[in-house]
Parts: sequence; structure tokens; C-alpha cells
Amino acid sequence: MSNLQLDWTAEEILADDRVDDPLVVRDVVCHGGYVHGAYVSPRSRFRRDAIDAWQQHHRETFGVDVREAPLDVFPGHYPSLEQAQFLLDHDVREPIVGILTRVGTVEGYGGAIRELTPRGDVQRFFVEDVRGTATAHLAAGLLEAHARDESGWDTQAGHDRMWYAVRDIAFENPLDRETEADLRAVIDRAALSVPTAMGMPERRFDKLDPNFDALVTFMTRVLFIEVRAFHAFAWAEALLADADRVAGDGEAARLVSYIRQDESPHVGYLRTALSEMRERTFIGDGGVRYAGSDVIDSIWDSCLAESLGMGDRRNRAIAEALLDHALADRPDGREVREEFDRIGNNA
Repeated sequence: MSNLQLDWTAEEILADDRVDDPLVVRDVVCHGGYVHGAYVSPRSRFRRDAIDAWQQHHRETFGVDVREAPLDVFPGHYPSLEQAQFLLDHDVREPIVGILTRVGTVEGYGGAIRELTPRGDVQRFFVEDVRGTATAHLAAGLLEAHARDESGWDTQAGHDRMWYAVRDIAFENPLDRETEADLRAVIDRAALSVPTAMGMPERRFDKLDPNFDALVTFMTRVLFIEVRAFHAFAWAEALLADADRVAGDGEAARLVSYIRQDESPHVGYLRTALSEMRERTFIGDGGVRYAGSDVIDSIWDSCLAESLGMGDRRNRAIAEALLDHALADRPDGREVREEFDRIGNNA
């Protein structure tokens, strides 16, 4: 076995690199910073090294790589880059502003992952030893680091406020209190029009600790949200880099690139922990044992189907509602919508 450091303190997992300058966006101090002019993500002094070590340890222990998150099964972003560019060329900004607003809101929800942090040693949920794994460090910094990245910590802004800054830079403060409330009402109505399945899936393993079951399910859902977000973030970065269509001389796109960089360890630790659990045996009430592959595959398949089904329908419903709202009072609304759809059909 390689000489890997597998045990880390919460303080190390949460530790920042020393930076030359903090990241300050519109007078708001954000997490992360710059070293020799290059952006450095928050809480990355040891976290990436730890994830790499756990992944290598997993390969050496079980002879398999950590499970891949299926980026290629998720559809591209809607509206497409070409459709979004068309809308901006026709001064239809509201759908793009609304999508960026919703991304920031969803990112802020990511802070809730800390509420599921398991109390006590997670070893009690497994037969085999989990020392030196990402699983063993969920309550020792990993979940907390994820929460801080998404919703900020102390005086530093996280991804939620960073996405709002992206919006405000690119579209020059497009929302006042009234218009933002109106926009959010459109988004909320559209989201509620799609039946939700965000409770727990049907429990096939009813002897498992329900709180830990909820954590594993939430982690799997968040993993798919993070993977799907790669499409959305790449779309946003490409769209907002276009200085002929948006303001800010590329600053908004650069900020998106920093957020994309920050998200990498989230996918890394989630993939790793779920893969570790899959190769072990879960212990339920009364000593009942469940194969990790049965537990993880069941949750994985259920959450993936949910994300590809309900998740896609909800995202599309929100984009459609924002577009309909933006075009409702325009004399050329019908023509713009027909051309928008034609571009999508020809993609």
C-alpha cells in the first residue's frame, strides 16, 4: 500500500491556502483569493490532497476506481447558448437574469447539507473498518466545507452571493426589490407546477438508521445537482464572456470560472464517499446487514431517475415561464418565440 496520509482533522479540511489578495467583488469579500494572480479556491490547503489520497486508497483496497458521476447522461443547458445569445440580441434579458438568480438561490440551499451531519462515529453504520476514508471524514470537515462554499461563512460571501454578483455585473443591476420579487414569483410558480419527489425515496432497507439514510440520499441528490451544474456553468461562462452582449468586460465570466473551480472537490468527495460505502456492508437496527452495493445502487438509481425526470422538467418549466413572462407584452413576442424555438429545433 502507498504511504498516504488518510487521516485529517476538521481544521485541516477547512483550512485555506495563504493568498496574496482576497477575492473582492463589488466591495463584497468573497471566499478564495489570488496567489501570483491566479485564483485559489477556499478551503483547499489540504482538502484536494485528502480526496486524492482517499481515492487512491480506495483503488488499492478494492481494485476499482471511485464511481463516475454520469455527466454525459444529462442534457445540455436549456436554453442553449445559441438561444440565449438570440434572446440577448433582441433585448430579452429577463430569462437569463432569472436563471442566474435561481442558480444563486439553489447554491444557497447547499448550506443545508451541514444539517444532516451525522452525530458520533459513522463506523457504527458499517461492518468493515472505515478509518482513513472520506466517509469517516463527513462529520470531520467535509460536509461543513461544502456548506461554507455554497452559502458563505462568517463575513465571506459564498456561491449564492457570487452568482448574484455575476448577474449584477453582466446586466448592470437589473433588479430592484419589486422586480426581483416579481421574477422570483414567476420562478416559484413554475417550480411548483412540476410535482416534487424531494422527500425520501421508498425505503427498501427499513432497518437502516433513518438519519444516515437521509444523509446518503441527500448526498446522492447533491452529487447529481453538482454534475448537472457543469453544463449550466459552462453555458453561463461562455455566454457572459461575450463583451458585445453583456457588461463587465468578462468579469462575470471569470467569476463563474472561479465557482466552477470551487465545485470540483464537492463532486470529488461525494463520489468517493458513496463509492466507499458501496464496497462495504451496512448495519441496521438489530444487527441487520445490507450489502453496500444494494443500498447505494438503489439510492443512486432512484435519485438519478428523479434528476433526469423531475429535475429536467422543472428546469425547463422555469425557463419557459421566464420566457413567456418576458415576451407577454412585446409586440414581436410571437415572432421572437418562434425563432427561439427554431434555433432549438435545429441544434
